[in-house]
Amino acid sequence: MHLRILAAVVFAVLYATDVVTKVLAVEHLADRPDVEVVGDLLVLHLVRNPGAAFSTGTEYTVVLSCIAIAAVVVVLWLLRRVGSRVWAVALGLLLAGVAGNLTDRLLREPGPLRGHVIDFLMLPNWPVFNVADICINVAAGLILVQAFRGVRVDGGREGSEDAEGSS
Repeated sequence: MHLRILAAVVFAVLYATDVVTKVLAVEHLADRPDVEVVGDLLVLHLVRNPGAAFSTGTEYTVVLSCIAIAAVVVVLWLLRRVGSRVWAVALGLLLAGVAGNLTDRLLREPGPLRGHVIDFLMLPNWPVFNVADICINVAAGLILVQAFRGVRVDGGREGSEDAEGSS
């Protein structure tokens, strides 16, 4: 499978999953007590988050939206050069996560660039999160693995002879 197609499939499936789960969360969890899925290990708890991770930066929602837009552009630019399956999956995951939360910021109340992100998955001693957050974290892990392995986005290796002149 062509690597950009792989990234596009990862993006499409996980972005759709994020959007659908958020719609379902709002529809079924609003004005309702928490739903225990696996005892108190996994609980469905609806939160509208104006901030970033751990609900920090709630006064910077517009800035966070602009950073997310820039991140989408950077990921799309990087996808032009993708030369590794792991990088293709990582970038597809990252794009799905960033775009999923950006969609909330653009389309949800209180308005464009200020919308609150829908979070609904709760683990003990952890902030409430969503599928997009999972995508971003898994992508970060894969990117770190590739960095430690010395694999560049184009599939070449850091320090190898092809690192000098190819792209």
